[in-house]
Amino acid sequence: MFAKIDHIAVWAEDMELLREFYMKYFGFVSSEKYVNPKKRFTSYFLSSGPGTARIELMNVPDMDEPPVRGRLKGLAHLAISAGSRDMVDVLTDRLRQDGYSVSGEPRVTGDGCYESVILDPEGNIVEIVAE
Repeated sequence: MFAKIDHIAVWAEDMELLREFYMKYFGFVSSEKYVNPKKRFTSYFLSSGPGTARIELMNVPDMDEPPVRGRLKGLAHLAISAGSRDMVDVLTDRLRQDGYSVSGEPRVTGDGCYESVILDPEGNIVEIVAE
């Protein structure tokens, strides 16, 4: 059996802000906005190409308090491949110059991966990795 990740879902405060961020810096293409008025749910799917895992940005105003499993904002981290070490460096510098927080400078990790770590506009951790 062959399994692959179809998508990762992220609850967002400001879907439009996150959508623009991932499109601008990582080249993702966005679907049209999905709206379910009955559930007050909206979402976008972001893709980096056919057959690749997607990111689903989701929003429901006034989410459950206290939060329940699957209805929490954010995620542990998202890793996006920049393709090469040089591109990790270039993209990290570009994000820094544009005012985004770099929480981990480009480096080789203990498991041998070359990566940097930045925070997206809502504070989600994004690892920029080399293949």
